[in-house]
Amino acid sequence: MLHLDDGFDLRPAEVADAPLVAEWMAQPHIVPWWESDWPVQRWAEALEEQAAGEHSLPCLVALEGRSFAYIELYRVRHDRLAEYYAWREHDWGLHVAIGDVAQVGQGIGRRLLRALADAVLRADPRCDRVVAEPDVRNTPSLRAFAAAGFEPAGELQLPEKTALLMVRTRTVEAS
Repeated sequence: MLHLDDGFDLRPAEVADAPLVAEWMAQPHIVPWWESDWPVQRWAEALEEQAAGEHSLPCLVALEGRSFAYIELYRVRHDRLAEYYAWREHDWGLHVAIGDVAQVGQGIGRRLLRALADAVLRADPRCDRVVAEPDVRNTPSLRAFAAAGFEPAGELQLPEKTALLMVRTRTVEAS
C-alpha cells in the first residue's frame, strides 16, 4: 500500500477486486466515459492481464480505509496514446474513475488527481509530465484535472472520443 498526500491510500488491484470494479464501471456517471461496464469475469481477466504486463498498473484508491476509486497508471510510450501526441520518454498517464457515488461531486477527484500526480513525479525523478486524456464532453472531469494543476494541451481525436490532453508538469506547486 502506498500512502499518498491528502490521506489517500493506493494499492494494486487484484483479481479479487473484479466484482467491485465491475460494479463501479456500471455506474451511470462512469459508463459514458469508460464504456467498460463489463461482467465480473471480463474485469478479472483485464486486471490479471494488466498486472502481468509492463504497460499499465491497475489500482484501487481508498480514503479513510474505504475504497472508492479505480485508477490505471501507465507509461505513455507503451500506450496507444503515444500515437496521438508528442510524448516524452518518461511521461506517465493516468485514468481515473470514482466509483463510489457518495464521493462524486465532493471535490475528492481534484484532491486525488493532485495527490496521484505528486506521487508519480516524486517516485520517478526522470518524469517531467503526468498526462490524461478525458473526453472533451466530460466537464466534471475536465474541471477536476484543471483544479489539480493539469493544463490543457490540445484536443486529440482518438478512435472512441475527442479528448483534451491534460498535462501536469513538475513546475506545478504541490499543495
